[in-house]
Amino acid sequence: MERVIAWIHEKNPGLDGTIAPDEDLIEARLIDSLDFLEFIYLLESVSGRTIDLQEVSIDDFCTLDRIRERFLTPAEAQG
Repeated sequence: MERVIAWIHEKNPGLDGTIAPDEDLIEARLIDSLDFLEFIYLLESVSGRTIDLQEVSIDDFCTLDRIRERFLTPAEAQG
């Protein structure tokens, strides 16, 4: 998760402090459409898994909590 948070800070140099785990990253414009594919590649790199865009929704990327649950939790723990 540290790489994800670091990436968000890198893309938002004016962002100070921590990002709340339940903050809507898209609504807060911390992840925008221009950087979205780069963000997907980052999540694939961090998780070691391919993300099939047909099997996800925008809600899966809205908060750090949801990103952790959806992409950074081992597959067997997701049920």
